[in-house]
Amino acid sequence: MTETFNIDPAHSSIGFAVKHMMVTTVRGRFGEFSGHVELPDGEATNAQAEFTIQAASIDTGVGPRDEHLRSADFFDAANHPELRYVSSRIEALGGDRYRADGELTIRGVTNPVSLEIELGDRIRDPWGNDRVGISARGKLSRKQWGLNWNQALEAGGMLVSDEVKLEIDAALVMPQANAAEVAA
Repeated sequence: MTETFNIDPAHSSIGFAVKHMMVTTVRGRFGEFSGHVELPDGEATNAQAEFTIQAASIDTGVGPRDEHLRSADFFDAANHPELRYVSSRIEALGGDRYRADGELTIRGVTNPVSLEIELGDRIRDPWGNDRVGISARGKLSRKQWGLNWNQALEAGGMLVSDEVKLEIDAALVMPQANAAEVAA
């Protein structure tokens, strides 16, 4: 029997970190996203995950920077409103650690991305739903998705690093109705 856990956006965050001027780290997050994890036979290595992020929901805390990130220089949110991740393979690394290999689509370009995942304990919440938390980390080269905009610095180097670190902390919930179906 397959269990389906949906992301709980009120208790989850999907974010990133990028070096600015080779000196500081700028963090941002996406405010609108959805997704689910299907867990056949309760086995994490058989899981299938799919997440969708609304590109226009990017928030770094600086309005003009966020508008630039939504523009054609970066996410081109008007023409490519969604980012999508679909897992293709889950590998156990020992204990509560896993690696998810999958495909990330940004601006219509799809490339492989691996995420290191730490899986939390499964609990039953006060409303009868099963929940589990995950923390996932990864990194990517933004240029692989055509996110090439940059500016050379007079002292050398570039304004924005190519490497982007992914930071995901998610609460996944299987509603009580699904839990009852699985148990039957």
